[in-house]
Amino acid sequence: MILIKQYRCVHSSSCQCTKGHLSEDVIFLVFNHLNWNPKLIATLSCACKWFDDLAKRVLWKEFCRTRAPKMMLDLQSSGSHSVDGNWRALGKLLIYCSGCKKGGLFNNVQIPGHFVYRTRFSRTSGKSFLLPQCRTDVLYVCDPCEHLDQGEEGDLGFFRGIFKSFATTNIKRMLINKGAKLHPTEVCPYCKAKLWSMLQANMIPQSASSRLGSYEDGIEYYVCLNGHMLGICTLLPLSDSEEASEKE
Repeated sequence: MILIKQYRCVHSSSCQCTKGHLSEDVIFLVFNHLNWNPKLIATLSCACKWFDDLAKRVLWKEFCRTRAPKMMLDLQSSGSHSVDGNWRALGKLLIYCSGCKKGGLFNNVQIPGHFVYRTRFSRTSGKSFLLPQCRTDVLYVCDPCEHLDQGEEGDLGFFRGIFKSFATTNIKRMLINKGAKLHPTEVCPYCKAKLWSMLQANMIPQSASSRLGSYEDGIEYYVCLNGHMLGICTLLPLSDSEEASEKE
């Protein structure tokens, strides 16, 4: 059943979306039993504004903590009780490959977004996407989601990531100092924030293509104002990518 989000509902005594009011504690226990199922969390969010707020504050947070516990501990180790761009955005980033529409961020590439069953995010891999002067920043990046045999485009990979405490990173400071322009129309598919092109800012290190197993001139990625990263690469044939990994 598809529910239409009811923004005007404040979950008051006249609320029609539920009979009787479940407390947050009860809902917490129910979703804990359901292992923080993301599809059910998304469905509950559509019921009314009160449920949507609860999902943003509590349910998506617990989903993230369950799906990537070590990563979440690190992202919050600076003392923050939230993450850049909110928990729902981070939850979506963990399980959703954004793909690309024709005429969007990656020009003529058109691959629909989709959910991924399991993704590994690595802080070590993230180092490969940082210039030497930014290596003290913390970036988690996933392995590329492969979309093979895309005609003239070849074998493509979509990857995504997130910076820890992006507001204080060297990478953001460099982007601002360079006067990097934000994309005029496109926004982050996870939090709807504006995006910087790392290719236009000339801030993509050669080590990134080696880590991804892609052509050096076939990689492009963006970073949004909340520190979410999304990118695309043209993957090398398997034998060539193995050689690139050995050189790295």
